[in-house]
Amino acid sequence: MCAFIDAHRDEHGVEPICRVVQIGSSSYYAHRTRKPSPRRRWVAELTEEITQVHKESYGVYGARKVHAELRRQGRDVAWCTVERLMRTAGLRGVSRAKGPRTTKPAPETDRPADLVNRDFTAETVNQLWVADITYVRTFAGWVYVAFVLDVFSPRIVGWQVSTRLYTALAIDALEMGIWTRRRDGEDLSGLVYHSDRGVQYRAVRYAERLAVEDAVASVGSRGDSYDNAMAEALNSLFKAELVRNHGPWRDVSHVEVAMAEWVDWYTIAVFMARSGTCLPLSSRQSTRSSLLGR
Repeated sequence: MCAFIDAHRDEHGVEPICRVVQIGSSSYYAHRTRKPSPRRRWVAELTEEITQVHKESYGVYGARKVHAELRRQGRDVAWCTVERLMRTAGLRGVSRAKGPRTTKPAPETDRPADLVNRDFTAETVNQLWVADITYVRTFAGWVYVAFVLDVFSPRIVGWQVSTRLYTALAIDALEMGIWTRRRDGEDLSGLVYHSDRGVQYRAVRYAERLAVEDAVASVGSRGDSYDNAMAEALNSLFKAELVRNHGPWRDVSHVEVAMAEWVDWYTIAVFMARSGTCLPLSSRQSTRSSLLGR
């Protein structure tokens, strides 16, 4: 009623409108001068915090993850309340949509066994890594992104971006993962390196590089994404949180810079979620180097 009166008071006046809608003019003026109730102030403060958490998460968190982040920050609030306020504020998480298939299967000759058998768990770092390749459409053409994920952390230990879907892309991502762990003085002997049957992961050069590190290759069955589900899930998360949420993309350099920022944010977010800690914005950048070493 008060909003209607505000919209038409200049044309008809307050008292005539109040008589027609059967509301006392004193009630209208009291509503305009009354201070917000404690409940209304609490809702406004919580909505502001929810908006900030959603913004810090690349705008990708839904109600469940926003609620978890608020609880880590010490906010004792119900999940349904977060969901309701996000809906009122027009905030929502991103959805994951499927894209075209990019894996080119290699010939069935001496393929490694599936040592994972869909059990994506690890008891320590460098016990099991999973790898996969996905794609990004840019104005300059297709760009391909290779990931290497440590299952235990789970941390992205290696990644590379290229305009060519060749074996060198997968090897470069592997080399980054090896360099990251060697820099920390860790031993990769006995590492199980799991991937799909793409030709990039079945190349002789790739097998030789794993053999140098005393790592063991593992591949899933043909045409079954569940056999490499953890890497597929990371690809889906990457496409939902970065590619579709922050495009369009100009070229490979544009994707590469954004990738570096997203991987750093993902690493810190995973660390905070696993440890149950909350870092203020001012200290997250300063702690980036130490967190990336874990």
